[in-house]
Amino acid sequence: MEQTQPHLVYFADPMCSWCWGFVPVMALIRRRFGDALPIRVVMGGLRPGTEKPMTEAAKADTRGHWEHVQEASGQPFDWRFFEREGFVYDTDPAARAVVLARRQDAVLALALLVRIQGAFYAQNQDVTQPAVLAALAGELGFDVAEFEALLADEGVKRETWGDYAVSQRAGVTGFPTLVAGPNPDGTYGLVTRGFNVAELVVPAVEEWFEGARAA
Repeated sequence: MEQTQPHLVYFADPMCSWCWGFVPVMALIRRRFGDALPIRVVMGGLRPGTEKPMTEAAKADTRGHWEHVQEASGQPFDWRFFEREGFVYDTDPAARAVVLARRQDAVLALALLVRIQGAFYAQNQDVTQPAVLAALAGELGFDVAEFEALLADEGVKRETWGDYAVSQRAGVTGFPTLVAGPNPDGTYGLVTRGFNVAELVVPAVEEWFEGARAA
């Protein structure tokens, strides 16, 4: 994808519940624009490097978020997650998996992001585990053993933390965040900061895209 071509930049995290709620919106955008409007996924860094297990208070807070997301989006959730003992909510391994997929193809990166989200939220799979992430990548055609080995690669780790830095420099304060660009002056415009419904997001992308093509 050339940086001069109109495209979207999607700041997200595989273990962000509002990003899971945003999946149908992103799917509509993909169907509407296809390859004419590429989407680059950038990992936001929700809770990378977390080491302490979730407390009961954290579980209750998280459950509340999930309930809000389900109400707003209709996305499915597997509530058995909250029966887990000692779960460490480290978002870094899942983010690394998406970055690793992105090295091969931007479309595959978005596909793996969605697959990881579905596994975590709707199937109660532990996507903090490299073996689980590699198996999910294998469903998309990646070599499972090679993928799992590369998840521990220092270069992949640095690239992922580079994504977090890009998000911070871009002023991204919540996920999902979707921006469009480049505009004629080289800038990027905000489409949505945080979750929003397709009825608002898709027309906004459409209007910007038509203007970008006209320019």
